[in-house]
Amino acid sequence: MTQADWNPGNYARYADLRLRPALDLLARVPALPDGAAFDLGCGNGVVGAMLRRRFEERRLVGVDNSPAMLEQARATGSYDAVVEADIADWTASEPAALIYSNAALHWLTGQESLLPRLVWALLPGGTLAVQVPHQNNAPSHRIWLSIADELFPGRVDHRDLPAVMRPAEYHHLLSPLGQFDLWETEYYQLLPPSNQGHPVRRFSESTYARPILQALKSDEQTQLISAYEEVIAKAYPAARDGSVLFPFRRMFFTLTRAAG
Repeated sequence: MTQADWNPGNYARYADLRLRPALDLLARVPALPDGAAFDLGCGNGVVGAMLRRRFEERRLVGVDNSPAMLEQARATGSYDAVVEADIADWTASEPAALIYSNAALHWLTGQESLLPRLVWALLPGGTLAVQVPHQNNAPSHRIWLSIADELFPGRVDHRDLPAVMRPAEYHHLLSPLGQFDLWETEYYQLLPPSNQGHPVRRFSESTYARPILQALKSDEQTQLISAYEEVIAKAYPAARDGSVLFPFRRMFFTLTRAAG
């Protein structure tokens, strides 16, 4: 399925909540050799300023396949260059000291071959740093798919949905290639009240549910959203002011290639 371009406004609605794990990942990047830093899946460039501040003397390149997102990333002025490319086919244009990817690689299939290729693009002593949501089994995500499959069987191609490997699979794949560190964090995010629907629906519809909704016609999207709204409040009850405490799990790993 050919998906429509990302909507930067919808994605940026919860920018502060999406930025926190990006900064937590950045904090775990060690000292680096001389070389360029690449922000794979840079999106609208929200992490660009933080990368620039940390690596001010390095050439910083943002990479994304969304023209709309790249337009905003370019406008931040944080990157020396932005490149429109699919991460699955991307190759570094110059020696890489850092390949940083926040909330992007879970959209790609074939991580078993992609990740080692990214590691070998690093200079000796360079680091691959990755964060991906690990939320697919939570009600916020699972309910979207289960209702869609019930109402419109066969319409949603599960291969279009974001997915991650199991932690042990990442460990077995990457630990032989360098110094590997893997961890998870569950963030308890306070979502503000919304007059346009349940906060968890508003949070998840622009990311995980995006390919599900795009597989449906407009009236079918409305039907799915209505059904989701009926169920999601039971899993994530709102406070009196309409806000919702929303647990969200994310997986992180860094790999530093051996210096010698």
